[in-house]
Amino acid sequence: MWIAKNWKDYEVIDTSHGEKLERWGDYFLVRPDPQVIWNTDRNDIHWKKPNGHYHRSNKGGGEWEFNKLPEEWSINYNDLTFNLKPFSFKHTGLFPEQAANWDWFSSLIKDANRPIKVLNLFAYTGGATVSAAKAGAAVTHVDASKGMVTWAKENAYSSGLKDAPIRYLVDDCQKFVEREIRRGNKYDAIIMDPPSYGRGPKGEIWKIEESIFPFIQLSTQLLSDKPLFFLINSYTTGLQPAVLSYMLHTALDNKFKGTVESDEIGLPVTSNSLVLPCGASGRWTAIN
Repeated sequence: MWIAKNWKDYEVIDTSHGEKLERWGDYFLVRPDPQVIWNTDRNDIHWKKPNGHYHRSNKGGGEWEFNKLPEEWSINYNDLTFNLKPFSFKHTGLFPEQAANWDWFSSLIKDANRPIKVLNLFAYTGGATVSAAKAGAAVTHVDASKGMVTWAKENAYSSGLKDAPIRYLVDDCQKFVEREIRRGNKYDAIIMDPPSYGRGPKGEIWKIEESIFPFIQLSTQLLSDKPLFFLINSYTTGLQPAVLSYMLHTALDNKFKGTVESDEIGLPVTSNSLVLPCGASGRWTAIN
């Protein structure tokens, strides 16, 4: 498992009864987690009165209960700053487990010793975007949500990347990739974090099990003659690490020389030194 173990401003303190107790900087949150199917004693005092508690509804969705939690605050990861705020469906605007991938591709970018162009698809609030930009890459950030793209810009500014070569686009990722192919544009690295389900601007239905492999194949057409890496993240139960590996091998082996590895990503739990699984990632790395 790839573990995001270098956080100082974030930690999973404990897990029990379908929930996790987290520290985000100076604030403590309790949020539901479908992976937590075990029950243990809740000994930490912050279980009883956290700054924020997301209560899942039996009818679907849920709502936040707050206790002295600001509307917005920020945390740091190394020299990056991320702005946080609780919003619908339990999220805060950041997936801390992705730091395991940020560290991996940041090293590749720095060690490349050449200009690197990165395409970040389904880019959300830009954790990967600011990490790649801080490592020295020029990044194209694409997400269909205007609010998420605005949030990504704020994270970049807070991280000292206001003037970094980041291009922000509010667009449907599939349509954008198709247009970039027609334009003849190329990228040295591609990052994608596709949703399990979604709808395009004209009502097109995206189901990850049906759509993801054709989209990976399509996206490989944007890779330069000397690509660096290809990263795909999955939070969908059916797309296990071996499936991600199989797709990357199939889509890339005939075009480029590289290696593929896939694994779960996770976060260490302070109370017991175990690791909470948080999805999976597939990594293709070029052999030069």
